[in-house]
Amino acid sequence: MKNYIRLDSDDNVVTATRALEVGADVEGISTIALIPSGHKVAVQPIAKGDMVRKYAQFIGLASEDIAAGAHVHTHNTAFRNTETEYEYSTDMRPVTPATKADTFMGYRRDNGRVGTRNYIAVVTSVNCSATAARRIADAFGPEELAQYPNVDGVAAFVHGTGCGMAGDGEGFEALQRVMWGYAGHPNNAGVLMVGLGCEMNQIDWLVEAWGIKTGPMFQTMNIQSVAGLQKTIDMGIQKIRAMLPIANEAQRCECPVSELTVALQCGGSDAWSGITANPALGYACDLLVAQGGTGVLAETPEIYGAEHLLTRRAVDRQTGEKLVGLVRWWEDYTARNKGSMDNNPSPGNKKGGLTTILEKSLGAAAKGGTSPLTGVYKYAETVTARGFTFMDSPGYDPASVTGQIAGGCNIVVFTTGRGSAFGSKPAPTIKVATNTDMYNRMTGDMDVNAGDMLSGGVTLEEKGREIYNLILSVASGEMSKSEAQGLGDYEFVPWQIGAVM
Repeated sequence: MKNYIRLDSDDNVVTATRALEVGADVEGISTIALIPSGHKVAVQPIAKGDMVRKYAQFIGLASEDIAAGAHVHTHNTAFRNTETEYEYSTDMRPVTPATKADTFMGYRRDNGRVGTRNYIAVVTSVNCSATAARRIADAFGPEELAQYPNVDGVAAFVHGTGCGMAGDGEGFEALQRVMWGYAGHPNNAGVLMVGLGCEMNQIDWLVEAWGIKTGPMFQTMNIQSVAGLQKTIDMGIQKIRAMLPIANEAQRCECPVSELTVALQCGGSDAWSGITANPALGYACDLLVAQGGTGVLAETPEIYGAEHLLTRRAVDRQTGEKLVGLVRWWEDYTARNKGSMDNNPSPGNKKGGLTTILEKSLGAAAKGGTSPLTGVYKYAETVTARGFTFMDSPGYDPASVTGQIAGGCNIVVFTTGRGSAFGSKPAPTIKVATNTDMYNRMTGDMDVNAGDMLSGGVTLEEKGREIYNLILSVASGEMSKSEAQGLGDYEFVPWQIGAVM
């Protein structure tokens, strides 16, 4: 393996595949500084104010003259807001339907939707009922649940909002979508909604607005009406106990891959994210789409600077303009809060070699593969289009995944370069490592090593197929590593938009 990777002939930087000493040869140029693994080396002089190019795209401006062989990073590269003339539907690659119809073993619900897990969910309307919900769920330990082998568990979904907020507008509507999305999720066989009673986010409003019918497997209760915390806990335990035998009757059956909706997610990114794991996940997404399935990319701040590549893939101008509208909202949102879109790369991202949000976004967008963009959705909005889609969300992983699951994702695939201990319920998370060093350190957390694309000669197609096959296995009941460790009880984080009052 060479000591660097050039991603495009138009690039004026390359990426070091290992730590380089001063004087290391890179394309016939001697490095003039220490270059950490994953960081960039200038392969030609870059004058102050000129563009730094990677992936054949703009990732920043030289903030000083940069000599050939120099380390290119935050000390000499500046961020600039994108100034893009958008094109729509100019890079359309028609999806070729798969010649063989793949299947997985899922739970077919009465309404026709398909789940990959079989949970009973305890969902709160407000932070004030969080303790009640947790104690109800915690009452069901391994010994009792062993009597119901077809039930994956009783999970509490609690959050820190639901009151002290406006009763309409973006924040309220987003929370209602999240609650409905989890209440109606095909991975939940039964649902108990628990509120306080006087909160702004009333359960009755949700039930009425979404046309939900209560019954043995969907029940609601308020602490104030039941007459106190302990009585609510006791009654909730009784209600769940009555649901368990019914939920246990569910059986897995053969289902087409078109019933899978997969959240495409990344966190703790590094320079290898856009070179190994993300493109491999993108290839897996294309395989999924060829089967009639759906991939959902999210984290709007993390496509900033790459959105023009997605608008070119939009099935029509309206879809592309909807994506641009989300980007403009985020520019305004960060400006109003005296921030910058470039605040997104974390210290860990930068240590891993990512310099600006533009560079990070170009790698992150690779998770979406090459298929046409068929739909753009609000945070936690139900995803109805098949194919490759996009959902608005912050770049904060728990909030983003919460929205994707609420939108109907029944599997999550999460790439990471720095390492992540993320997991989710009721949709399990598969984690893909971007580099072999981190994979070897965190083998208990990582399901797939994409680092062997760099060091082991594994092709993009081979790694993408490996991820796709694992998606089908996990959808059929195989536990992912985060799932086996019990993660997901604290990763339910609805995006809190707007003022807290």
